[in-house]
Amino acid sequence: MTTPDLAPKRRREPTRRRKIVRRGLIGMLVFVLVLGVGAAAAVWKLQGNIETAEIGDSVVKDDTPEGAMNILFIGSDSRDLKTKGYGSEKGQRSDALMLVHFAKDNARIDAVQIPRDTVLDLPACKDTGSGSFAGGTHLMINSALEAGPACSVRAVETISDVRIDHFVQLDFDGFASMVNALGGVNVCLDEALVDPLAKLDLPAGKQKIKGKDALALARTRHAVGDGSDIGRLGHQQVVMSSIIAEARSTSVLTRPDRLFKFLNALTKSITVDKGISSIGELTGLAKRARAVDDKNITFVTMPNGADPLDDNRVVKTDDADTIFGAIANDEKMPVAGADDEAAEVDADARSAVVKILNAARTPGLATAAQTAMQALGYTVSGLEDAQNPAEKTRIFVDGTPEARATAEALNTDFGYGAEIVEQDITGVWLILGSDRVDAGTDPVEPEPVEATSRTAADSLCT
Repeated sequence: MTTPDLAPKRRREPTRRRKIVRRGLIGMLVFVLVLGVGAAAAVWKLQGNIETAEIGDSVVKDDTPEGAMNILFIGSDSRDLKTKGYGSEKGQRSDALMLVHFAKDNARIDAVQIPRDTVLDLPACKDTGSGSFAGGTHLMINSALEAGPACSVRAVETISDVRIDHFVQLDFDGFASMVNALGGVNVCLDEALVDPLAKLDLPAGKQKIKGKDALALARTRHAVGDGSDIGRLGHQQVVMSSIIAEARSTSVLTRPDRLFKFLNALTKSITVDKGISSIGELTGLAKRARAVDDKNITFVTMPNGADPLDDNRVVKTDDADTIFGAIANDEKMPVAGADDEAAEVDADARSAVVKILNAARTPGLATAAQTAMQALGYTVSGLEDAQNPAEKTRIFVDGTPEARATAEALNTDFGYGAEIVEQDITGVWLILGSDRVDAGTDPVEPEPVEATSRTAADSLCT
């Protein structure tokens, strides 16, 4: 059986502004708008708190899937702090780096912690207000902040090959003040932790801790593991999960005084790029973060190994590239031990009926694709030969969200990288081009990687 010429007659889609509303994980600013009397004055005060800095030029091509967004969160020791006892060295360094990915349609938030002891060849950075940086080989990633947040952005783009849209820099005092404004956060420790250098002395078990203790817990190196940067990252995940839970709780959202105190502490302590520097943009950010369920907010430590030149430092591994690749493509991070709930979501995304057309002129290609697709739960309505040959695989869809979701799932499951074109058809047509002859039709989902991870919904005592 043959089909008509399948050269697509493209419908000109309305021009879409690629300036997606810029938002970030820790904001809850949307709720300022419902504070009632005094809200306008509150917004004015909060807006005046916010500092900005340049983000500079990206070193990664702007090919982030539409609707997705990447923000770099930088924990900094760079200001004249009220919180004493956390080092007296000159300059500024990033004490914590976290690449946060907002998936399109707010399906999930993935946060990758990058150890500050990670070494790499750092790129040169232009002067964006903190001085220029010549770059260099085999340098620690936290040193990039000495040339400002734009240089940290470049460093993380270099190690991840993920384009960063925005950054949020938070200092030590700001972290502690935010926790205090929330009334403290709940944590659960398997054992007592004591670290005089971090001013940490906490008993084992469930407890509610104030700002200085939360900061000490997030920063301690000597009370956990081998005293390296890696051991403390699990505790950072716990503290961050606790802050998210407390900020979302009714004890904060229904208390205007407590909410404003939290927002005031937050905005006084952050430096952001100009793209997310307004209350309106941060409000949109908060809406987006609020739309994501706790179980779909995942923290992962970048997979790493000992640096061959210095066993006190670490380098990223191939598993890290797998994690970063998933983020770049707006795909779920393949982390071992993650629950299977995402598989159910994927099954729903595969619901539209698919017709397979062989435009590669290779016998058996469509049949192989059908077998692989049905194994993943797709419904295939039939196989046909396309009237005209095609080099590239394409996917035609009708105008329904179900068809679009199924087309995107096909690209994700099989790595087709196919252009998705809306046509006057029913369901989904998969047009297999000759590019699949060598590439094949098997699923391309990577093997899960081992990494320290947790979701914001996990019990504090796990």
